[in-house]
Amino acid sequence: MSALWIAHVRVTDAEAYGRYASMAGPVIAAHGGVFLARGGRYRQLEGNDRSRNVVARFPSLDAAVACYESREYQAALAHAKGASERDLVIVEEAPPAVE
Repeated sequence: MSALWIAHVRVTDAEAYGRYASMAGPVIAAHGGVFLARGGRYRQLEGNDRSRNVVARFPSLDAAVACYESREYQAALAHAKGASERDLVIVEEAPPAVE
């Protein structure tokens, strides 16, 4: 079952966060991740407002977790730490409804 990687981010250092984004994108793709939303328009309805929202679909929860735990992603993530406030969750997608 596919899974969604959902991040809500407030960038505090654009230069450092840019290094994270340029390194993380290829790592996510290498683990089968495909971006569905990446910093586009949004409307905050509840909770904490974070101006950057990212959603990527992975082939499975295990693939998404493997990406996050990979040495390459952790190297990219080092640039985001201290340069952003982030919430990240990985959640399995619901199976398609049967009609």
